[in-house]
Amino acid sequence: MLLQVAPPSLFSHSQKVLAALPVLGYKYGKMKPEAKGPLAARLRQRKFAHLRSLEIPPDALPGSLALSYTRCGKPNCRCARGKEKGHPGWQLTFMVDGKKRVERVPREWAEEVLRRVEEGRAFRDAVAEIFTANAELLVLSRRQRSRARR
Repeated sequence: MLLQVAPPSLFSHSQKVLAALPVLGYKYGKMKPEAKGPLAARLRQRKFAHLRSLEIPPDALPGSLALSYTRCGKPNCRCARGKEKGHPGWQLTFMVDGKKRVERVPREWAEEVLRRVEEGRAFRDAVAEIFTANAELLVLSRRQRSRARR
């Protein structure tokens, strides 16, 4: 089968420049991190167990929920007498674009928000566990590869 090439006038400038360059014989080695052995098998089992159970919780929240106490500043209030810590209030703290953000949470929502924060934390921990297993498999594969070359 003959390969037909378009006339040079149909090439763009960058295509002409690339066509004029000599063909470089650069070979890209594909990474095949296929570690072997009982440690690698355990890491893969742990990784795939997490992957199978992983489901993105639709209502999960990032950050943490904390109960804090503030004084209102009124001279006749019970918080000004010094016996109490202040007025209780729930706060959700999380990061947005690298900046810490703190939002007040109504008392009635605190239990539900806490559940959603725990869901988010469990999801984040599962993903971190998968990433860790992948990194350990990569390191193990590299070590096994360098031992095989010796």
